[in-house]
Amino acid sequence: MTAQPGPVQDRARAGVLRQSWSVGAATGAYGISFGALAVASGLSVAFTGGSQFAFVGVVGAGGSSLAAVAASGLLGVRNGFYGLQMTALLHPDRARRPLAAHLTIDESTAVGSAQVAAHPGRHDLVRTGFWTTGWAVFALWNLSTLVGAVVGDALGDPRRYGLDAAAAAAFLALLWPRLGAGRTRLVALAAGAVALVLVPAAPPGVPVLAAAAVAVVAGWRS
Repeated sequence: MTAQPGPVQDRARAGVLRQSWSVGAATGAYGISFGALAVASGLSVAFTGGSQFAFVGVVGAGGSSLAAVAASGLLGVRNGFYGLQMTALLHPDRARRPLAAHLTIDESTAVGSAQVAAHPGRHDLVRTGFWTTGWAVFALWNLSTLVGAVVGDALGDPRRYGLDAAAAAAFLALLWPRLGAGRTRLVALAAGAVALVLVPAAPPGVPVLAAAAVAVVAGWRS
């Protein structure tokens, strides 16, 4: 007979659900900016997705299609590393693997993996965080992208409303509680410094991958 979850467990699950939908809402707000920028760059309303933000940025700045594809491709490489991490945590069955692969993105990985440290032993919360965040982002990102594409001209430049900072703020909120140890703070600062140095000179997506490489090297040497 399976034990019923107690009040503490229920509160923990409710907290994960709030976190998932908050991240989904923040990412959705960012999608308005993407939809407006994509249409302004000459793309159709059907063009959508997170990694394509790099594509839009390069094309909008006058870069070639080859450079845009390379930049968005580099940015998409990170999902392969996310997949390795989340497969070990989720253990999805064969039927769910395609859906899990489709929903393995920055947000779902961040919320799902954060539960390992926040709630040790609660693998159900890892799954709740991953799947709920993945579906929340999927629904709200696509809806807000459509809104941004349709009413982009009326909004003007969405960045003046601070929407481009919404996703970064959500990630910072997820990351902050995990920076308690001195070594963790040092790795985070080193990764941030590498990204800041590369942003002015490297194509979009490369600074993110370089920052991730810092964490990988640090983990390998520990």
